[in-house]
Amino acid sequence: MDGLLEGLDPEQRAAVEAPRGPVCVLAGAGTGKTRTITHRIAYLVQRGHVAAGQVLAVTFTARAAGEMRTRLRALGVAGAQARTFHAASLRQLRYFWPRVVGGPQWDLIDRNKLRFVAQAANRVGLSTESDSLRDLASEIEWAKASLVAPDEYPVAAGRAHRDTPAPAEQVVRVYQTYEQLKNEAQLLDFDDLLLHTAAALEEHTDVAEEFRDRYRCFVVDEYQDVTPLQQRVLDAWLGTRDDLTVVGDANQTIYSFAGASPRPLLDFPRRFPHAAVVRLERDYRSTPQVVALANDVIRWARGRPAGSRLRLIGQRPDGPAPRFTEFDDESAEAAAVAGRVRALLDEGVAASEIAILYRVNAQSEVFEQALTELGIPYQVRGGERFFHRAEVRKAMVALRSAAAQQLPGELPKVVREVLTGVGLTDEPPAGGAARERWESLLALVELAEELAATVEGADLPKFVTELDMRAEAQHPPTVEGVTLASLHAAKGLEWDAVFLVGLVEGTVPILHADGDEAAIEEERRLLYVGVTRAREHLWLSWALARAAGGRRYRRRSRFLYGLIPDDHPASRTAKREPVQRRPKPLCRICGAALVDARAVKLSRCADCPSDLDEELLDRLRAWRAGRARELKVPAYVVFTDSTLVAIAEQRPEDVAGLVAIAGIGAAKLDRYGADVLALVQGKR
Repeated sequence: MDGLLEGLDPEQRAAVEAPRGPVCVLAGAGTGKTRTITHRIAYLVQRGHVAAGQVLAVTFTARAAGEMRTRLRALGVAGAQARTFHAASLRQLRYFWPRVVGGPQWDLIDRNKLRFVAQAANRVGLSTESDSLRDLASEIEWAKASLVAPDEYPVAAGRAHRDTPAPAEQVVRVYQTYEQLKNEAQLLDFDDLLLHTAAALEEHTDVAEEFRDRYRCFVVDEYQDVTPLQQRVLDAWLGTRDDLTVVGDANQTIYSFAGASPRPLLDFPRRFPHAAVVRLERDYRSTPQVVALANDVIRWARGRPAGSRLRLIGQRPDGPAPRFTEFDDESAEAAAVAGRVRALLDEGVAASEIAILYRVNAQSEVFEQALTELGIPYQVRGGERFFHRAEVRKAMVALRSAAAQQLPGELPKVVREVLTGVGLTDEPPAGGAARERWESLLALVELAEELAATVEGADLPKFVTELDMRAEAQHPPTVEGVTLASLHAAKGLEWDAVFLVGLVEGTVPILHADGDEAAIEEERRLLYVGVTRAREHLWLSWALARAAGGRRYRRRSRFLYGLIPDDHPASRTAKREPVQRRPKPLCRICGAALVDARAVKLSRCADCPSDLDEELLDRLRAWRAGRARELKVPAYVVFTDSTLVAIAEQRPEDVAGLVAIAGIGAAKLDRYGADVLALVQGKR
């Protein structure tokens, strides 16, 4: 018995020894939560409080469940069940199905799911492109995980500020048709496993009694990621009992887009007033320097999860300070990261202990190329290698065809025109998979810009040859190597050395989070998760331009403010600047001071003569109306009337002139600047 408690810190021991009943363990990254909950299960079993076979522990990934089973076996409690929610429900449903439903046995839809979504989308008249289907499937999964029926979807999606992949009414029809097709084929999807399991326990007393007699003690890991549907299953398992241990950290909630909510974790002490609450804050994973940065990242968090933030305390010896580096362009950033990876390998760090983490999968290509050029093996986790992706393969076919036709024009412009035919748009789409596809196509345009800037006489045939060479170089035999992964795919993993790359506005936080405080806070938590993946070495970097020689219009992530030491070379622009008094705005015609807000926007007094270009104003209004329809927002969200009048009066010639107009900030400049300048110059 004493062996189970040996090596535990006081807080871990308190969690292990807590009496049966509701226990909430708030566990920060690297604080030994898996060790704590497996030792608690073993302690309860060895003390005779519960039999091993009466314990059901659930988590969110098969890998985590496997690790839990391995540790329980080592502690002598192999009989305890450790499964994912879906695996546990699948097992229960196969056992109880003949009793509660009868009739023919069902099968899992599994990998055929997109085929049914495609049939449903086709009937509704929506695109059956793979990225559109993935977005529709994800939206159906979110709805079911959130316990939202098809007819409830429009209201629920609006409340949740969902970026719907199609108008809500059409999503409803796809959702309804998908369910109909699935039922006709006697198939269940993974969400159905949970729905039917909960219903069987809720509606059949004999089933509930048999299940609850078998399982009497429950443990839920990563409780901050539970969905309303999973919580419903858990409640059905429990019944009126309260023998439940939950473990989580609300400040690691990063799956809200899939329906996850930290609310059950945050409400646990309110639901169970007599619950034991234990905070694990001793970090055994990361050096004090990495821990300090993680604490600083989450210190600025807002919203309800921030109220439960844990102050991590590093337990390891000192290590190197995290590095912050700014680069002129993405190629320079990737080359420097690859060079540093090579140095780490030469110092004896294993390739499998190094990770390069980014926000979206489309960012991987430039780092894949840089690693390839140095002969460094790598693996892409949670996503395909860049040249394996369907949209990239399709783009390559289109580019080869165009190259054979010898299309005239500047290379970047020609490439953009060709890729427009395979889905590239001026503005990024809202949907997740569609956004990833758009980013991949945009990365090809940026490669064309880079080639045009560095190779004299670069044309489309040369560009296609360059792409073929890169694709071939990135097809080495699969070997253990450096991990490339999105921040979401990195959750639950750790490495000796971590590179957090591409930390610019519009990427971290992601562009479509702007204007939604809850979404911005989730992006902050995503960076926090990235920082806490590093054991010892941590680099954070960003590039001011996409391509070499390109315009340096990017701004580093807002989340870096206050994190970079004052004496660091990058701190001059990354830290919060002292507030400076702005000079009073003056009328551009008579020079008088301006006070009225409208006068400030127009940069002239109300009674000074206007030099309004009426024709330009008409074009601007027509363009604004079109953009508003595309974005499904009121026209004033694009630009207010007074901003359009100011543009039509001042007729800015370049970016500097445009940002001088009140009401045009960095976000609107990035989104609309090129269009507005083209309109002013009469090119549209």
